[in-house]
Amino acid sequence: MNAKGLMTSSPTVVRRGDTVGQAAKIMASSDVGMLPVVDEQDENRLVGILTDRDIVIRCTAKNHDTKTCLVENHMTTESLTTVRPSADLSEIAQKMETSQVRRLPVLDADDHVIGVVSQADLARFVGPDNPELVEQVLERISTPA
Repeated sequence: MNAKGLMTSSPTVVRRGDTVGQAAKIMASSDVGMLPVVDEQDENRLVGILTDRDIVIRCTAKNHDTKTCLVENHMTTESLTTVRPSADLSEIAQKMETSQVRRLPVLDADDHVIGVVSQADLARFVGPDNPELVEQVLERISTPA
């Protein structure tokens, strides 16, 4: 199985100029904990990641106003871990484990976001046939760095 077969296609995204409050509302309505952040000009080119944890730790806990704080000030931009649609299961698991991330944006050749593979996708699609792999990924993602 590859990333294309596991991913949620056409994920909801935010732009770097959106407010953190807008992003939080999108997360709540879409029932997701991570949003790919895309470029304002090149609509689906990945420029960062915003997680629910980023909002809490980098914005809310510092008493910032979510109505005025911009996504670009709280998103992760360095060392983004991504995969291509052709990435196989071992590459996906290895990247999640090494980077300790629960979600991987799937990018096309132009670095446009076309999907997201999540830990939940692994559990749902891989778990029934390979529960050991899912358990290993979960354990290594969750181990304190």
